[in-house]
Amino acid sequence: MTAIEENRQTALQKLLGTGKLALPRGVTSVCSAHPLVIEAALRRAAAEDRPVLIEATCNQVNQEGGYTGMTPADFRRFVEDIAAAAGFPAERIILGGDHLGPNPWRKLPAEEAMARASAMVAAYVEAGFEKIHLDTSMGCAGEPAALEDEVTAARAAHLAKAAEEAAHRAPRRPPVYIIGTEVPPPGGATHALQEIDVTRADAALKTLAVHRASFAEAGLASAMERVIGIVVQPGVEFGNTNVAPYQPDRAIGLIRSLDEMPGLIFEAHSTDYQPSSALSALIDGGFAVLKVGPGLTFALREALYGLDAIAGVLAGTTAQTGLAAAMEAIMVEQPAHWAGHYSASPEEERLQRHFSYSDRIRYYWPDPRASAAVDELFSRLPGDIPETLISQYLARLYPDVVSKRIAPNARELCLAAIDAALAPYSAATATQ
Repeated sequence: MTAIEENRQTALQKLLGTGKLALPRGVTSVCSAHPLVIEAALRRAAAEDRPVLIEATCNQVNQEGGYTGMTPADFRRFVEDIAAAAGFPAERIILGGDHLGPNPWRKLPAEEAMARASAMVAAYVEAGFEKIHLDTSMGCAGEPAALEDEVTAARAAHLAKAAEEAAHRAPRRPPVYIIGTEVPPPGGATHALQEIDVTRADAALKTLAVHRASFAEAGLASAMERVIGIVVQPGVEFGNTNVAPYQPDRAIGLIRSLDEMPGLIFEAHSTDYQPSSALSALIDGGFAVLKVGPGLTFALREALYGLDAIAGVLAGTTAQTGLAAAMEAIMVEQPAHWAGHYSASPEEERLQRHFSYSDRIRYYWPDPRASAAVDELFSRLPGDIPETLISQYLARLYPDVVSKRIAPNARELCLAAIDAALAPYSAATATQ
């Protein structure tokens, strides 16, 4: 067994537990708050007899509600309610907190932002989240955009202490941690991508060293033993209009650094839209946690817009009155989630609002008007949608519809579209 395989096994045992299930090669981290995405992930986990890792980000879910309006405790109930309806056992769900740190409050002075971040981390742990990604890499008011490793590590230790104290109070099982100082931005890049710089091996080793020192200084030696991975940049990213594919040869030095980090794995962010071969190569290189989020809601949006087109064909109407038109009106009225992320002409901005890989339209699905528009769309469609229209507008799902593996109704087609985006992750992480 290679060092990478031993590290992967150790880290996954801490994350997933040993149980009766064989450990997979890796685990997919589903980062989404959309109920259909969560249901699709639970269905796939049930079919494969695996646990499922579902993560909420600091912007989605926090003690102040986030953009979903949910606290960590609310999110846990939300996921468990979906699981109950799907017949999936709650004990097979692992909840994680992603990018937990001062990011939602980074425009405030550091002391205030960190106080709120501490309260957020405590709320996550008290709600039973078992995997905590500590992300303190961003500067706050009056600070540089990126901080020195030592500052990042000291702030991470501060948040870990809040997490440990919360676990003791709850009481909850203490969480496992992910650390990192070279953290890709949540939700993808905002610019066209050329070639992404890969984290240097010495930088990864320094990240571990400074965190060990900071945790030790804070009296958190036992918490440091539960650090299972480091977020690094393997050269994988997506922007609004293009994707940077993984090139294993560029990450050889980084991968070799795992030989000097016993028991640890790397966590790969922004793996959305990577082909199955790239995901498998990431797992082979020790990136045992593959995070995906926008790629899943992108697949859902594709299905919804395909269904919108089908509804228009069936009714003999134009797209000006359908779901896409409703979403455009909502996004233009409330531009906060996309303005500043799409820098282009008005025509290009309109295109990116709906079709960007960054999928910032996902921020708008919780809006009651968006939910009503989706419900109205489903009501306009027949129980069984004609196969010929599925072939025309949802071609990737057509073979499974014809073979009767997918029912030709709107809801099942949406779930199948999300599942198709999850399938490469299952192939990459499957038990050997």
